Amino acid sequence: MATLHLMVGLPCSGKTTEAGKVARQYNALRLTPDVWQLRLFGQDMDDPRHDDRHEAIEEIMWDVARDVLLLGTSVVLDFGFWSRGERDDFRRRARDLGAGFMIHFMDVPLCELLARLEKRNRQAGEEESIAFSPELLEEWAAMFEAPSDDELCP
Repeated sequence: MATLHLMVGLPCSGKTTEAGKVARQYNALRLTPDVWQLRLFGQDMDDPRHDDRHEAIEEIMWDVARDVLLLGTSVVLDFGFWSRGERDDFRRRARDLGAGFMIHFMDVPLCELLARLEKRNRQAGEEESIAFSPELLEEWAAMFEAPSDDELCP
């Protein structure tokens, strides 16, 4: 059975690295919005259109993921999925397609995320990752809803 894999966690938690491993393990298509965002728009975090662009990329990726799941191939969505509501929505989408569903939670303390962000920002031109400020990461951490045990082991 095809399975929809969600990579859950904040930026710098290792989602993209783990998504690659999950994709290889399950012979799945990996879809990572930051890769497309950077190739299409560069380091555009300060551009007022960044969020709209990112949302459009995720919508296109879901269209691709849906079609791939219907073909019987598993998909890894490397979106972050910061809220319970968003995760529940994608769980429902997978169920409606007759696909399995799995969450991969990257639980990393904020102090470690900030240290990784410093390194990431220094290498922003060399890697396929978007640079942003520590203050923004702290703001996002305050908004993040970690998955509950019932989400991880339904």
